[in-house]
Amino acid sequence: MSENDTWLVVGLGNPGPAYAGHRHNVGYLVVDELARRMGGSLRAHKSGRAEVLEGRLAPPGAPAPKVVLGRARGYMNESGGAVSTLAKFYGVEPDHLVAIHDELDIPFDTLRVKLGGGDNGHNGLRSLRSSLGTGDFYRIRVGIGRPPGRQDPADFVLSNYSSAERKVLPFQVDRAADAVECLVDRGLAETQQRFNS
Repeated sequence: MSENDTWLVVGLGNPGPAYAGHRHNVGYLVVDELARRMGGSLRAHKSGRAEVLEGRLAPPGAPAPKVVLGRARGYMNESGGAVSTLAKFYGVEPDHLVAIHDELDIPFDTLRVKLGGGDNGHNGLRSLRSSLGTGDFYRIRVGIGRPPGRQDPADFVLSNYSSAERKVLPFQVDRAADAVECLVDRGLAETQQRFNS
């Protein structure tokens, strides 16, 4: 267990406006919501590889650990290097790292919280596991569901949400942000009990 009480919370996605509305970028949306709750916005980290915001996920004056929100400036399949750099810079061990990402095997508008596991074909998780040398970090798995018909999953994740999904998406993002706050504040067991239903 890490002696450093700082948490690193990273949203996985692809940079730039062309990818902003894609299902693969839901991790970015959740980090943006957390930044809004902190009352700030992400800025370039001095490494040049990521954007970060330091703060606390609690009402002013309430006791809470320090949280660093982050997102890589490179593409999803290269995000591990940037996340590893941030973890080293802030002295964060994997047991204080939370990765927020899209998940094909979970229905849209649901989420799951877990510790450790494989990458399940997710390029961002594969990159993190490779760069960190372990998969033993927390995951907020935001469901996007499987593509309809015979659509290629790779095309599906790199496409925009449907108009019906876009109406629900803010609530899903809000719930995923709540799950991050609960995980940092209350631990895995309580977070899973509340959010894995």
